[in-house]
Amino acid sequence: MHKITFSKEADKILRRMPRNNALIIANKIKELAANPKEMRNVKKLTNHPGFRLRVGDWRIVYTVNDNELVVHVINIKTRGEVYK
Repeated sequence: MHKITFSKEADKILRRMPRNNALIIANKIKELAANPKEMRNVKKLTNHPGFRLRVGDWRIVYTVNDNELVVHVINIKTRGEVYK
């Protein structure tokens, strides 16, 4: 199991989004702790050292540190906003 950490921005976005979306995204992030690189809808980013997880119209950008068993969630935004 990996430990999940959040950036200030990702934590702030998760707290402010509608509750039904926040619960769905929180459950997907918990699934990341078990297997962060081989979940469905996960792709390696090309211009960034991390990965992205697609959850409906939302994107979760994160990095994985296998040495310390940490998944760091960097950003949570909609598809149009996350890649800017």
